[in-house]
Amino acid sequence: MIMSGKTLMWDQTLFRRGEIFEFDHIPEHFAHRDSQIRSLMFGVRPAMQGMRPLDLMCVGPPGTGKTTAVRKAFEELGEHAPGVVTVHVNCQANQTRYTIFSSIFHKLIGHAPPTSGVSFRKILDEVAKYLIQNEKILIVALDDINYLFHEKEVDNVLYSLLRAHETHPGTKISVIAILSDDRMTYIFDPKVGSIFLPEEIPFPVYAWDELKSILRDRARLGFYDGVISDGVLDAIADYTSDAGDIRVGIDLLKRSGLGAEQRASMTISVEDVRSAYKRSRMLHLSRMISSLSEGERAILAILAKKDVLTAGDVYAEFHETVGLGYTKFHTMLNKLVSLRLIDTDFPTAGMHGRSRTIKLRYGADDVLMLLQR
Repeated sequence: MIMSGKTLMWDQTLFRRGEIFEFDHIPEHFAHRDSQIRSLMFGVRPAMQGMRPLDLMCVGPPGTGKTTAVRKAFEELGEHAPGVVTVHVNCQANQTRYTIFSSIFHKLIGHAPPTSGVSFRKILDEVAKYLIQNEKILIVALDDINYLFHEKEVDNVLYSLLRAHETHPGTKISVIAILSDDRMTYIFDPKVGSIFLPEEIPFPVYAWDELKSILRDRARLGFYDGVISDGVLDAIADYTSDAGDIRVGIDLLKRSGLGAEQRASMTISVEDVRSAYKRSRMLHLSRMISSLSEGERAILAILAKKDVLTAGDVYAEFHETVGLGYTKFHTMLNKLVSLRLIDTDFPTAGMHGRSRTIKLRYGADDVLMLLQR
């Protein structure tokens, strides 16, 4: 714990509760998302009466509270609806129907299915059997469902979940889709669009004062008194507002605190925040680039060498480099936009949108360095 004095001793810490600054922490008081929580609870409430819940779509940019809101709703169901089982699936890590249903199987049965020799049909049969025999209603949250669009798996996944009651009578399954890009137009196969008609819940970007309020609450709970000043919180709120992602601010609180401890300081300075932001931004970029395909990395490399280009110019070099067609290029471009790695605009209509300009959201030197790793 912290004691009096100007210098932090080796056995002292600035952190009262370090877990407050982890991304998977669910705050007891979830501020500035009251209407979204109410909409979520209204949608899942039928499950408390033994009915199938509504399908829902939480839509908004990354870091606007969608996942936390769904987890809060799942917590509420866990306390008051014993007949409901909830499963949260990270679609960035699980991008196929098989791995998604394996995650559901693991949550229901208590262990993962065998790694080989088990068909998708067998996994679905076991999931349905568990729900029917135990009289459970299943709600599946597909987080970052964007990735299923990129991998052309979204229709298979939704069809298998929402048509399960036809092959396994008595099965009740609903879906909460979390779409981390409010600019993305989602179009489903007609056979899916006829059964997946979700209530849409928008999650707008937090206003600056809302960001600071959230960060102040985290700092108050996570740090000891006097560790962080209002001016330093302002600096963190500014960086967070620029990024449009509350997770950036929470990570900055943690890294700034660690930086102050490394200096043996009793307080966090604005310089700690600046230094932490440089490291945090690069780490975030590195993680995103490492998950990209060869074609997606090629697009970034082209932009990093040429700065701002039209989509037609980028495609010409992309096609020459990797040999893929415009449809695939367009899909990759949309994915990079949704990941907030690039920005596009549409100054003129242009054929197939090829006149839109494209530019990196990160420094070209940083992108090239990480692409070469």
